[in-house]
Amino acid sequence: MKIITGTSNIPLAKEVTKYIGIPLANADIKRFADDEVFVEIKENIRGEDVFIIVSTSFPANDNLVELLVTIDALKRASAKRITAVMPYYGYARQDRKAGPRTPISAKLVANLITTAGADRVLTIDLHAEQIQGFFDIPTDNLFAGPVFAKEINRKFDPKNLVAVSPDVGGVVRTRGIANKLGASIAIIDKRRSKPGESEVMNVVGDVVGKDCIILDDIIDSAGTICNAANKLMEKGAKTVSAYVTHGVLTGNALEKVEKSSLVELVITDSIDIGSKRVESPKLTVVSIAPLLGEAIKRISEESSVSSLFEF
Repeated sequence: MKIITGTSNIPLAKEVTKYIGIPLANADIKRFADDEVFVEIKENIRGEDVFIIVSTSFPANDNLVELLVTIDALKRASAKRITAVMPYYGYARQDRKAGPRTPISAKLVANLITTAGADRVLTIDLHAEQIQGFFDIPTDNLFAGPVFAKEINRKFDPKNLVAVSPDVGGVVRTRGIANKLGASIAIIDKRRSKPGESEVMNVVGDVVGKDCIILDDIIDSAGTICNAANKLMEKGAKTVSAYVTHGVLTGNALEKVEKSSLVELVITDSIDIGSKRVESPKLTVVSIAPLLGEAIKRISEESSVSSLFEF
């Protein structure tokens, strides 16, 4: 087995290899003067089971091309099998036609990865689970739920806990975690006037005197989650925390979090947020390296991955 990392999330890749107990493979990934991506694999990978770790986060287009070029380099170097490990799958929010004459970019990205030569994809918390069907190659979509459940169990009494879905689309995810935690659920009824902006209209469920946990897959501008937290407090919640897999955190998102009713925002390291870690005392980052590392080991050993979904 060989593990190669792109430049998008080197800290996570190092933690994954540390968990597995092997070093990162030697690869030279750099940019030409005009920003074209150049990749050279510096060691023999002929006949190897190769995993390339790239989060297609900001800058999304650069990281996506880096992934595609690296896959092509591995294919031409005669790797036995290439698995694209994408802790964060960019373009996942464009999973359907949102209006006339608009693209389904999540499908286009799936086509590009397959055409480049990937044999398998491993990712975490796709924005829409049906994106798995966009691929014609095996795709494993892991859940950060088990990682979050450990944190939540350590901090809260399940008898006074309410798992909150920030919208109708997240109900299935929220109900699954709530069942494992023994918590009740609530749903935020919101209206989205345009991309990146939403308005909370109502809260469905009993939150009075409860510790509320908002569960979501992506936090971008933080508007939705902060509005939801404020609304929950208005409805009588005792505390509100948020557990979100992918911390995109664009613009002044952390400033909004600081000013909101949130006690804590917990995200994973699926995206390398760098110096943002210290910008907000409300921000906590938990690692998904053991989850990814175990999945990579099992895929390489041709053993079951499904047990990783249980918690």
